[in-house]
Amino acid sequence: MKLFGTDGIRGVVNEELTPEIAFRLGNALGKYVSNRIFIAKDTRASGDMLEAAIIAGATAAGATVYRCGVLPTPALAIITKLEDAVGVMISASHNPPEFNGLKVISKGFKLPDEVEDNLEKRMKELHYVSYSEIGCVVDYKLAFEEYANYVIQQFPNLDLSGLKILVDAGNGAAYETTPYVLKQLGAKVEVINNNPDGYNINVDCGSTNPEQAMKRMTNHNLAILHDGDADRCILLDERKQEVHGDKIMGMCAVQMKNEGRLKNDIVVGTVLSNMGLEVFLRKHGVKLLRAKVGDRYVLEQMLEHGANLGGERSGHIIFLDKSTTGDGLITALETIRTMVLSGKELSELADEVPDYPQVMLNIKCKNKLVVEHKDVKELIEKYKREDTDIIVRPSGTEPLVRVFVQGPDEEYINNVAYEIAGKIEELVKGEENA
Repeated sequence: MKLFGTDGIRGVVNEELTPEIAFRLGNALGKYVSNRIFIAKDTRASGDMLEAAIIAGATAAGATVYRCGVLPTPALAIITKLEDAVGVMISASHNPPEFNGLKVISKGFKLPDEVEDNLEKRMKELHYVSYSEIGCVVDYKLAFEEYANYVIQQFPNLDLSGLKILVDAGNGAAYETTPYVLKQLGAKVEVINNNPDGYNINVDCGSTNPEQAMKRMTNHNLAILHDGDADRCILLDERKQEVHGDKIMGMCAVQMKNEGRLKNDIVVGTVLSNMGLEVFLRKHGVKLLRAKVGDRYVLEQMLEHGANLGGERSGHIIFLDKSTTGDGLITALETIRTMVLSGKELSELADEVPDYPQVMLNIKCKNKLVVEHKDVKELIEKYKREDTDIIVRPSGTEPLVRVFVQGPDEEYINNVAYEIAGKIEELVKGEENA
């Protein structure tokens, strides 16, 4: 079974993701990739165990390990870029607490698929150096400061004084970094879900559960909601309405174009990006390119086409001039900067980017090949229209098949989505009973 998925190695801890896997990854990295490895983690209880296993494997191969502690994924990406090194992020992003993951970052970038495939082959053999060559562990105490200062330097003239901002840290990796940076820039900050206990990360909070933040908002100008590793954010405007990644990209793209900062007048989205975003960008002379789902594929398209803005509706957005990966804090600051320069409320800017109706249904399914079944393909062909997108795909991180339909006719797309989902459920049950 293949270890690396669309976002590194991920699974339920001590079932699919074990200390042995972490040890072997650390060992292969230390032997074949780099003798300097930086490690960061989110707030999951299993993080310490997996960190210890990676350290043991890497030092056994002769590498020096720099332990960065709890940090967002984009912070580790920036540190590996600044330090010209390799890093391992221990996080399962938006997944529940029982999951964890291992993501390898090299000089700011996630590894290409072919490099991950080669690394996975190398993990099958263990390599031990002699006792005199065993690596050591360094507590890299500058990590927090290095990241925070870097982000602040990206926004030299941004003054947030007068803004009241609510931060939902999701009991995850950004529970200290985001509030600190916002306060340094002058904002009045209120923070919720910033008491991680190892088991409450992403539980009824953060970017995938905005209801709690909506209830806590009073006279705030906006709210910033992170997932577990803070490589994404969604925002709530002053009306408590969700501002998702498509709207963020739309408003930031126009601001960047007006300033001459948007390279090649291109924005890279995905096949799931809202059609309304495409219409809005076209009106402003900007082309939307669509990549496969996953920020690594968005980044590939950005690099190929010379774009410096791309992302997903989920809030994974890459401002390539500032960060090599999605960064929830930088995304929030770019959006706030756009808001401040426009003199408008966030709701006014968000309303300018139209939203076509979308339906996303998740079907639990271990055999993801069901998406290739002829009955499913026939239904997709039957309901395909010029103004309607139908996408059926397996999740890259969970045992799910996702049915996604969007278009201007809400009743039509709902009927289509539920009919296709019903067919998949029927096929899955048939396999289980066979």
